[in-house]
Amino acid sequence: MIDLKRLKTLASRDEAETKKFFSRLGAKRVKELDEPITELHEQVFKEINCLECANCCKSISPIIFDKDIERMSKHLRMKSSAFIEKYLMIDSDKDYVFQDTPCPFLFPDNYCMVYEVRPKSCREYPHTNRKRFYQIISLTIKNTHYCPAVYEIISRLKTTILNGKF
Repeated sequence: MIDLKRLKTLASRDEAETKKFFSRLGAKRVKELDEPITELHEQVFKEINCLECANCCKSISPIIFDKDIERMSKHLRMKSSAFIEKYLMIDSDKDYVFQDTPCPFLFPDNYCMVYEVRPKSCREYPHTNRKRFYQIISLTIKNTHYCPAVYEIISRLKTTILNGKF
C-alpha cells in the first residue's frame, strides 16, 4: 500500500534540496537528462502500479485542451458546451481544468471511465519520459508531492548522479 501522507512529508522535506540539486547541475547537464530520466521512468514503472494509487486523479486536475473536450464529449455523447458546463472551469492560468477533485471520471477502484479518450495531460502524466525534460523540472518537483513514482525517479536520479554514474 502506498503511504501518500508519508510521500507528502518526504517531498516537502526534500523540495529545497531537490531544487538546489537541479540548480547545481547547471544548464548543460540538465539538458542531458532525457536518457537517464527515461531509463529511471521505465525502471520505476515496472515496480509501481498506478491503479494502487491514482493520487494524481484524486488530487490534481490536468489541463483540458479543446481536442480533449471534443474527444471526451463525443465519447460521452454530449455537446462540448454541455461537457464544459458540467465538468470544467477556467483556472487562474486561463486553462480548462476539472471543476472538482477527485476526477469526475475516476471509479472507486481507481480505473478511469474515459481511459480510451482521457485528456492528453493524463496520457502524458507524470511527464518523466518526455523529451526536453529540463523544461519541466519545476513541474516535476511539484509532482513529487503527488506521485510516488516521480518521487522515486527523482530520488534515484540524485543518487545516480551523486554516485558519478551519469
